[in-house]
Amino acid sequence: MKAFGDSASMDPASLLSAPARALYLSAIRTGGRLTAAEQSTVQAEVQELLDFGLLVRDLDDPPAVIAVDPKRLSTSLSAAWQREAAQLLARSVALTDELRELGDAFSELSGQVESSGKIEYVQGKVPINQRLAILVDGCSQELLTAQPGGGRRPDTVRTAINRDLGVLRRGGTTRTIYQPSARYSSPTLEYVETMTQAGSHIRTLDEPFNILIVVDRKVAIIPGSKDMTQACFVTDEAVISYLIQTFDSLWERAIPFQGNREVPPQVLSSLRRQIIRSMLQGVGHRVIARNLGLSERTLARHIAEMREEYGVDTLFQLGWKLAQETDDPEADDESAPALD
Repeated sequence: MKAFGDSASMDPASLLSAPARALYLSAIRTGGRLTAAEQSTVQAEVQELLDFGLLVRDLDDPPAVIAVDPKRLSTSLSAAWQREAAQLLARSVALTDELRELGDAFSELSGQVESSGKIEYVQGKVPINQRLAILVDGCSQELLTAQPGGGRRPDTVRTAINRDLGVLRRGGTTRTIYQPSARYSSPTLEYVETMTQAGSHIRTLDEPFNILIVVDRKVAIIPGSKDMTQACFVTDEAVISYLIQTFDSLWERAIPFQGNREVPPQVLSSLRRQIIRSMLQGVGHRVIARNLGLSERTLARHIAEMREEYGVDTLFQLGWKLAQETDDPEADDESAPALD
């Protein structure tokens, strides 16, 4: 973030320059979003708002920018400034009042959230993440998360660690379910090691499941579209109770994950059985990797290890061997030799 005194047009008593403040209010009145074309004549003001945190890049359309809720920004900046030098303390105290008017304008933004009874449909990755962050920041009892897919990006992991440790510090509990492929991701292992040492509970489940987040048993977040650009925020007690029962059922079938790099034999066997089934069905490697949440490199390593185990040189030979074993009535018996 740049120093506040760098802007020549800034009022010493204000946190924003007058043009930047006017641009934010104008953006709010026109839907809370500025396209690349709309930014061409106000690039300095856009950059000031980006540096300040009142605008962020639209993840669905990076050249465009989206307005951020000043109420959430007020909380985070105020806490940071109070830890800084004495000359910033006066500005941190004044921050809430400075952003209140902008926050009221943001609250009037229509079209971002559609309500249907006790379900709110939020469109766009940035608004979804903003809304979710606010909920988790206030979570003090229990955070449940079912997160399918593979590993997580390092920046996502760092954010998740800080966010979820906050739940534990406030006396809450956290339970998370991943797919087995998460055990092969270094950033995810970092998250799991940190969180389990702090008292979190994490498991992996080798069957399909959907994204589910439940905050304090009061709000549940589920996908609203296949491309994950819409989320449903549910507050109906009966629906939340049903979703928690679903999560608990998944949890009981899942295997504990402590973050150690040694993959349990039953996890490896199950993962390879899924790879085998997909190969026998003629599914391509890229699709298999995506369905299992694996990188193509990790999938290739599993296939290479199976080829070595079965003593074959080609995928055709491996498929033939696997087909023979699948036809064997003892192949599905738990007493039969495991693939690993």
